[in-house]
Amino acid sequence: MIEFFFDCSSPWTYLAFHNIQPLAKELGAEITWRPILVGGIFNTVNPSVYAQREKPVPLKARYMKKDLQDWARSADLAIKMPPTVFPVNSVKAMRGCLWLGKDMVPFATAVFETYWGEDKDISQDAVLAEICKKIGIDEQKFFAGISEQGIKDQLKANTEEVVARGGFGSPTIFVNKTDMYFGNDRLPLIREALLRNKASAA
Repeated sequence: MIEFFFDCSSPWTYLAFHNIQPLAKELGAEITWRPILVGGIFNTVNPSVYAQREKPVPLKARYMKKDLQDWARSADLAIKMPPTVFPVNSVKAMRGCLWLGKDMVPFATAVFETYWGEDKDISQDAVLAEICKKIGIDEQKFFAGISEQGIKDQLKANTEEVVARGGFGSPTIFVNKTDMYFGNDRLPLIREALLRNKASAA
């Protein structure tokens, strides 16, 4: 019922990833996790993100930091913004999510926490190896798996799919395939959509 297109390099995605899980559990909705590369989306349909990073509006940027910390506090998460390395190349981490398939949630959670909470560079093999050890993944199999062409192709296909369906960033969330929502702060609307669906199915 819920498709969650995500890239671990986004702080708002970390919040939504964390917050949507209890919501889905409460309402009995299944989540299909769809790893993407948000940089690929920006390059294709939303290059204004780069312009905003180069020339931020000072008042807006200052408020965004406060807003992010308010949401992080609400979710009981630690988020350092900006991290030491920002933006970060998350391609290996997102391929790792894909390679793990249905078992990706503990890995993705650890990647989010390592990057946003511990301020470690998730583009580095040593950091990814540390994450693998932490959650019991064979690191040799992991690095072999993420270099498979099929995994690379699937990540590209997921990224192209979310753009084709109207997405322009991360997280992009769909309820029942066509009802699209963007961002952590849309979760109350997702709740309402799920409740409507349950009511109409009753």
